[in-house]
Amino acid sequence: MLPLLSDLQALIDRALQEDLAIGDPTTDGLVPPDLPGRGLVFAKGGGVLCGAPVAAMVFQRVDPSLRVEQVLHDGDRLERDTAILRLRGPAASMLKAERVAVNFLQHLSGVATETARYVERVQGLPVRVVDTRKTVPGIRALQKYAVHVGGGGNHRKNLGDGILIKDNHLAVLRASGRPLREIVRQAVATASHTIKVEVEVTTLDEVREALEGGAHVLLLDNMSVEQMRQAVALVNKRAALEASGGITLETVRAVAETGVDLISVGALTHSVKALDISMDVELER
Repeated sequence: MLPLLSDLQALIDRALQEDLAIGDPTTDGLVPPDLPGRGLVFAKGGGVLCGAPVAAMVFQRVDPSLRVEQVLHDGDRLERDTAILRLRGPAASMLKAERVAVNFLQHLSGVATETARYVERVQGLPVRVVDTRKTVPGIRALQKYAVHVGGGGNHRKNLGDGILIKDNHLAVLRASGRPLREIVRQAVATASHTIKVEVEVTTLDEVREALEGGAHVLLLDNMSVEQMRQAVALVNKRAALEASGGITLETVRAVAETGVDLISVGALTHSVKALDISMDVELER
């Protein structure tokens, strides 16, 4: 779901402050503040829409008198020239809000679109595509919302949202001579009953050790498809299995066919291509 209204408004205000901190001399000097206009926000290519309510809020945050019609809703499919928002009101206000509103739409729709591509590649298999914490600082909640809109699932929202023992944790703890199974046992023993313990593993020996320690989830890091298949057989449903590391649209189907439960893809949020979305403004006659 979208972030809390107060959090979303604060995020939008920061984005507008970034763009309008010292005003807009171009618009202020050339466009009369009471000049009526019509605006159309539209897609210039195909994809999955995400961020329409956020963009609408941006326009109305700049000028509450702007009338914003949301033509489509998040999750709807876009084609070239598909209308997303229609606006009426002061043209100057539309121009001041345009870039921030469209930036949100382009990025979030890009995340939702890329997620949908991955989800479509594994259709029919009992696996879920999820994101990671490799997000843009400050907009994680929106990016994870966009992954959900695209049909994916969310991994941890923050460090407190579960226990994930990664390679650097293990490097620090193993330096004192502690075996993996003991590290996992301690995590399970000290964790709240509401929290699962996940462990990053890179070999089948580590899979065995993590299982002996009582791990609830095993993160198969950068394993080959054959190693993943062997890990699935070894674990035999005693823990959930998450595949991660370098998984692409070209390889995700083969990974899903190994029998893992989850496939995490950092690229959904950290390097996604923005969807091409634009806005036209004209004089109201």
